[in-house]
Amino acid sequence: MVRINRVHTGVGDGGETHMLDGSKVGKQHPRVRLYGTIDEVNSQIGMVRMELNRFPIPESREMQPRWAYAHSLADEALGRIQQELFDVGAECSCPPEGLPEQMSLISVAESDRLVIEMDSWLEDTQPLESFIMPTGSAPVATLHVARTVARRAERHACSLRESEGEGSIRDEVIAYLNRLSDWLFVLSRWIALVTGEKEVLWTPLGKREE
Repeated sequence: MVRINRVHTGVGDGGETHMLDGSKVGKQHPRVRLYGTIDEVNSQIGMVRMELNRFPIPESREMQPRWAYAHSLADEALGRIQQELFDVGAECSCPPEGLPEQMSLISVAESDRLVIEMDSWLEDTQPLESFIMPTGSAPVATLHVARTVARRAERHACSLRESEGEGSIRDEVIAYLNRLSDWLFVLSRWIALVTGEKEVLWTPLGKREE
């Protein structure tokens, strides 16, 4: 268990920070940028959970049980994702060779579970006829923000691998971040469906001018 006695250390005053293995790097380092962005994703998911918790209960008695089920399912799943993102962020906070031997690492199983959940939600939603605009109710809109930040984290992971080599980050981490962005997008569609929200589709410029 991690024990934190104090937050302020003064180490970062000069623009440097410590990695998990004790090495010191500049805060602009690609690895710091990566795990910092993973922390952003986690914080955005916290915002999603907040918006879910204060979303008004549907007035329709027919809709209430469905919303209660969707709220419980989504909140529990998002809570699990937050835990997994801490695992991923911790792993990314130093090169693989510097990780403690006893540290448990995310595996293909976590990515596969994201796919299984996505496929389940997609059974309820209609096929897309156009791109969806990132807007809507508070839970849906914040899910769109979270999935774009997850995509940015994935890009940073790929940049790190390009700059430091194949062994600098495990394939499982990049796969997880890739699947997570898709997962958040599908969840946003499913929440919109459950709440009876109409999705706003992108209309290409040529058709908007007709």
